[in-house]
Amino acid sequence: MKATYTKYILNFKTPSGTSRGVMTEKETWFLTIENNTTFGIGECGLLKGLSSDDVPEYEAKLAWVCDNIHLGEDALIAQLVQFPSIQFGVEQAFLSLKADTPFELFPSEFTKKEAPIAINGLIWMGDETFMLKQLEQKLKDGFRCIKMKIGAIDFSTELAILKSIRSNFSTEEIVLRVDANGAFSAEDALEKLEQLSEYQIHSIEQPIKPNQWDNMADLCKKTPFPIALDEELIGIYTVTEKQRMLQTIQPQFIILKPSLVGGFKGCEEWITIAEQLNIGWWATSALESNIGLNAIAQWTYTMNPKMPQGLGTGSLYTNNIDSPLTVSGGKLFYRTSKSWKQNLKEHVCI
Repeated sequence: MKATYTKYILNFKTPSGTSRGVMTEKETWFLTIENNTTFGIGECGLLKGLSSDDVPEYEAKLAWVCDNIHLGEDALIAQLVQFPSIQFGVEQAFLSLKADTPFELFPSEFTKKEAPIAINGLIWMGDETFMLKQLEQKLKDGFRCIKMKIGAIDFSTELAILKSIRSNFSTEEIVLRVDANGAFSAEDALEKLEQLSEYQIHSIEQPIKPNQWDNMADLCKKTPFPIALDEELIGIYTVTEKQRMLQTIQPQFIILKPSLVGGFKGCEEWITIAEQLNIGWWATSALESNIGLNAIAQWTYTMNPKMPQGLGTGSLYTNNIDSPLTVSGGKLFYRTSKSWKQNLKEHVCI
């Protein structure tokens, strides 16, 4: 058995804005394992400036994994605690290697019978015209749950956009989620939440920056609509610390990004604790290529999700990996009539 890795740069079709800046490309890494005539592939979805494992020795750790692939999945993952995206890539690659086909990691009605997963449509930050144009397209595409990035442009303009949406679409027609990416200050966050609440918002992701547990706990207690923790989960590795954080903050929801929290094992630890505390959850991709998105979607389906998930990022790139994943009518499908890129092994430089 041998393993190799390669870096791949994903290019955005349109520059994509968040409160942390505008992205034109996304660096990712493919990890492949070969054993005789079979191969498995996983994606290590590093997010620059956000992942806890965005460190100079990242590539060296990937090389270490390849040199020590003989140790096996469990031993490797145990030694990669501070590299959650590599943990996830290892987890995927071994699942892929053991699967009947490299891309059906979790056989289910999603992969076998095209059972769909409801997803939200994502609207990126920009000026009012740009954001409303995106909304119009998402509605034409059949989305009924919209997630809007906020916090980078003038807040009054963002409120005006939400007012425009709500004046045209009721809560029965459109579910609105907003994602602040920690853009609000602890001092003015509650006031902004109260202003946002006029527009019947389903939830807000990470209103203030992470690691302000007391401030976030106070917000979650006083908020007029649900708060979902996102970045707050990053860099928390042990079950004990996960319990302490959720018990302290008591959010209404948590958002699970396998690349950022240690793969499916890490996500399932969060879910177990959250459900004990009556905290809801949904899963979201973290701008992975279709390799990682495919794994996340298949796993998510098996977890019986109760609301729209954040899995609609496959169409963001000009050079994504051709796959059976298709978005239609606000849902994600695994189309059995479509196939993966035929020369995939060469495509990722195996």
